Amino acid sequence: MRIYLLRRFSTMILTVFIISILTFVIIQLPPGDYVTNIINRMVSQGASSPSPEDVALLRKIYGLNDPLPVQYLKWIEKIIFQGKFGYSFTYQKDAIEIIMARLPASFVLSLSSFMFVWIISLPIGIYSAVKKYSVGDYVVNFIGFVGLAIPSFLLALVCLYFAYKYFNVAAIGLFSKEYQNAPWSMARVIDLIKHMWIPMIIVGIGGTAGLIRTLRANLLDELNKPYVDTARAKGLSEARMLWKYPVRHALNPFISTLGWMLPSLISGEVIVAIVLNLPTSGPILYNALASQDMYVAAGFLLLLSTLTVIGTFISDVLLALLDPRIRFQ
Repeated sequence: MRIYLLRRFSTMILTVFIISILTFVIIQLPPGDYVTNIINRMVSQGASSPSPEDVALLRKIYGLNDPLPVQYLKWIEKIIFQGKFGYSFTYQKDAIEIIMARLPASFVLSLSSFMFVWIISLPIGIYSAVKKYSVGDYVVNFIGFVGLAIPSFLLALVCLYFAYKYFNVAAIGLFSKEYQNAPWSMARVIDLIKHMWIPMIIVGIGGTAGLIRTLRANLLDELNKPYVDTARAKGLSEARMLWKYPVRHALNPFISTLGWMLPSLISGEVIVAIVLNLPTSGPILYNALASQDMYVAAGFLLLLSTLTVIGTFISDVLLALLDPRIRFQ
């Protein structure tokens, strides 16, 4: 196991390095750059196009005249030795400051959505498998299909309507106007909880529906194996037998979700965040990609990719500890 962890960790470092190269190359693929975007905005607003000398000066100021390998080396050197992700052309500050400013709200939203997914999916998935082909099973399957089919932005709009019509709550943002810049207090926490439940359900509903279906299928497969009949024959109660053996073996997809849970702590649901005006990191990433603010976009993508690799590593280790059938030599 120790050798596997060391080998897996070394592979993880190499993977992150390759991802950093690919990330920096990918953000350079769209035609033009940030200076081109500035010029297009100026022309669309009726201003005259700048002279070639001014354009060249802007590219020099922003460091866009350097060859691509040189730009990458400067960027990765700042990340490794200074902890900086590059200068944001739009926000006039380092990208890491922008990410960290939105990180707390993203963390609270994604963590609550993740807990919602686990709390709802586990009992419903077990019930659906144990009571297969019952009325409750059909109802759960129907709700699961609806949850997978409805787009998240449409569900956000519907929830906004019902929250305002029946609860008189304008569920826009994570705080009311009077608490947006207020210091933390019990009243601000209560206000956050009032606004949190709608984005939490919307972000988590798709994952909940998918995990219910996955857990049901895995658990049905485990319940049909001979060791279940052996456990029953030895006199184990149904509940104890269910939780000790088949449920434990069917939990693998829950542990595997850590691979995408960690990056979701930063990105969240971009479209849902835009519709609900949430102060999370998703809209910042979208705006950076749209305006070709390359260092903010590259910093976000590298961070999300790194968290995905770390999450996958953690889920692999937990799977080895949870499931005795998995052995790493």
